[in-house]
Amino acid sequence: MEFSLIFEMVIAAIFGAVLYTLIGIAPGTDETAVLAPVTLILVLSGMEPIVLLSFFMSAIIAKKLTDSIPVAIAGIPGGVMSAPMVEHAMVLKKHGLANVSIRKMASGSVIGTIISVPLSLFLANLLIPIGDVLAAYSSQIFLGGAVFLALMSKNRWLALVSIVPFALLIQGLRHLYWGIGAVPEDVNVFTSFFLGITIGPVILRLFELLNKELREKMPRRYKNEIVLKRQKPIKGFPNPFKILDKKEVMSSSGASVLGIFTFFMSPVGMTIFLGETLTSRIKDPIKRASRAISSMDSVTNAGYIAGILIPLIAIGAPLSPTALGPGMALFNAPPVFNEDHNLHHLLSMNEFVIATVIGAIIAISITYFVTMKYAQQICSFVFKYIPHEALLGVFFGLVLMLAYMDAGVINIFGVLLIGLVAGILHRWGVNYGVQFMILYAAPWLVSQLVL
Repeated sequence: MEFSLIFEMVIAAIFGAVLYTLIGIAPGTDETAVLAPVTLILVLSGMEPIVLLSFFMSAIIAKKLTDSIPVAIAGIPGGVMSAPMVEHAMVLKKHGLANVSIRKMASGSVIGTIISVPLSLFLANLLIPIGDVLAAYSSQIFLGGAVFLALMSKNRWLALVSIVPFALLIQGLRHLYWGIGAVPEDVNVFTSFFLGITIGPVILRLFELLNKELREKMPRRYKNEIVLKRQKPIKGFPNPFKILDKKEVMSSSGASVLGIFTFFMSPVGMTIFLGETLTSRIKDPIKRASRAISSMDSVTNAGYIAGILIPLIAIGAPLSPTALGPGMALFNAPPVFNEDHNLHHLLSMNEFVIATVIGAIIAISITYFVTMKYAQQICSFVFKYIPHEALLGVFFGLVLMLAYMDAGVINIFGVLLIGLVAGILHRWGVNYGVQFMILYAAPWLVSQLVL
């Protein structure tokens, strides 16, 4: 491999790490919304495939490292994947440990990366002989994932019954848009629906504010007292294995391995399932929250990395929620990439390894260092100068803007409808994971109902 090509890969990885370190700190920057457009632009610009992969791996790792910050300091998901961590992060924030929360999540994310890169590459190599079979049954696998996650949830019967009606809502809106010409029939509205589910609880609460009786019953606060315990500064390059205790390291490592082997499942669903399972017996709220967020962030990073690498290497088709969302341009971006001509066909196994390792090392070196060294300063700045309501407004405004970009004005109301239903289901106990898997399986499931 030529030195000039390696140099390009390093530069692209640095660009991805810096860009998505900044983007990840902002609240509500959904992975699909911020990664898919940039990746698509780079694909269409003619960037070398191996350079493109280095950029993408660095970007996704950097994004996952920094989206812990808005969760820890404001309780707002930095992206879809960080939504399950909000409850536990708020426990630590309540005790003045928001900056500790950031460090725990970032360290779990690094452990997930360290474990997932070699294991994902190894598993992908094993699955190459059956890649075509997996691609042929992708929709059925997504539906199976929805059923599995529903059965694992507390309100399992409600979750199971909601699968078909929610799929009908999603696919019904798509057919409405096609029928009235809001979007061409070969365009599948996805990103804004994805975000509508993410922001569902917020949309539901905003609508409740319009109800006078509910509004009068809501608690009112005129001034929030926030205590932020000062932590000792970290000297040198932070070591994730020292920041987490032994039990947190073990649970994060185990969760990462399970997240890799369930790459075809919703990362959100597996994050919720594994995070709650691994911490269910811990009674101390601070210890439970610390163990949960470190394990959850480890799962998210491992799931995202495996969800990109395994379909790219072994299948050549987007057989994972990650591949269908942020990584879709790596599989299908006409006229550059299509189902028969994408990174799967263009890169060798050695090239996949080199690009992935370069992207991962650079992202950890830049983003993890910044996140860990300046967590205290970041928290202090946001608490002092950025209102919580402003962060919510940014998140909500982003969703509405993307809804309009996807399918015009009508889709704004469509996303509000999906958000209301998703918010009600979430409140009733149907977790994000089930809802996201329904989103992926909806086209095939609905087509089977009309046969």
